[in-house]
Amino acid sequence: SINGKCFDWLLVSRRSCFRAGVRYYVRGIDSEGHAANFVETEQIVHYKGSKASFVQTRGSIPFFWSQRPNLKYKPKPQISKSVNHMDGFQRHFDSQIISYGKQMIVNLVNQKGSEKPLEQTFAKMVNSMANGMVRYIAFDFHKECSRMRWDRLQILMDQLAEQQDE
Repeated sequence: SINGKCFDWLLVSRRSCFRAGVRYYVRGIDSEGHAANFVETEQIVHYKGSKASFVQTRGSIPFFWSQRPNLKYKPKPQISKSVNHMDGFQRHFDSQIISYGKQMIVNLVNQKGSEKPLEQTFAKMVNSMANGMVRYIAFDFHKECSRMRWDRLQILMDQLAEQQDE
């Protein structure tokens, strides 16, 4: 109940059975375009007979890469150099568009250090795909929100506002 108005709020997460695994051991995609550790989360609001739904997905960055555990706290990501990334990448987003429609990618990885190549490759691949159904925004979450500066999330929200309204 908010401001005296009662409603039902449901939160449902569905984890894909493809490429499930623990962090660092399963990353990237397979040849069919299935992203590792893919989860679909749906929020459903029911109020006075009306329903609204919002679906959000998350998964590993959808190209061929790995991050094998070693003695370091955070192993360096390795992007595969011997495969055509675009085939699996295209399959991934074709499937996403069929299931969910227009896509808004929000990439929260670091834009410096060992994660920088992941962000650069992801942005480059989305641009080369040139699909009007897929938009890409990179937001360096750790940099922008360091020291618990959660108010900085407003920067991201402002970047997403037009697409969210759409």
